[in-house]
Amino acid sequence: MYQPIIPIIKKGLKASGTNRIVDLGSGGGGGLIWLNSELKKDIPDLKIVLTDFYPNIAAFKYTKEKADNFEYIETPIDARDVPETLMGLRTQFLSLHHFKPKDAVQILQNAIDADKPIAIFEGQERSIPSILAMLFSPISVLLTTPFIKPFNLGRFFFTYLIPIVPLFVLWDGVVSSLRTYSINEMNDLVKALNGTKKYHWEINRVKSGPSVILYLLGTKKE
Repeated sequence: MYQPIIPIIKKGLKASGTNRIVDLGSGGGGGLIWLNSELKKDIPDLKIVLTDFYPNIAAFKYTKEKADNFEYIETPIDARDVPETLMGLRTQFLSLHHFKPKDAVQILQNAIDADKPIAIFEGQERSIPSILAMLFSPISVLLTTPFIKPFNLGRFFFTYLIPIVPLFVLWDGVVSSLRTYSINEMNDLVKALNGTKKYHWEINRVKSGPSVILYLLGTKKE
């Protein structure tokens, strides 16, 4: 899924002169494992810091075991008010739609105020094709669950015997599509920022298989 955005992340790191990613709203961080392995091919000294407002320490530890260049913060980190001591390219994957417009503006404004680059990615959009694709997500859950590691008996129980997980994924996918900011709406968020002209803004979409990824990349002008 993340293959098409690798050049975008590299561009953000290069433009900002950093080898460090500060991921906001990381969840468990598992989605970054493959992306990390691909980025390290050209950026061998890459560092990724996992953060979340509700940090899942057990999951962070599991992710760090997969690659020693992962770090994590055990205390809550608010994407709207990130400590300036956390240096690097700020990223958000599949999470901006959880924030209302005023909070989304705060996330971007906080990056500007701290002179930090930011890259945001959404793996769905508010469109009929995207919503229709989400309707098939329970089938994907049923097919992929046996291959998810580490093995968890509860996951099997609530996937196949009492199918709460497939239904939750369906609900989450449809609602996420409906709440995702469009390219025009992300442009409007940027226009509302103080000091927005100090940054280069790239807001667009890229194809990822049958789906699309919407992205926003903000880097400070030299």
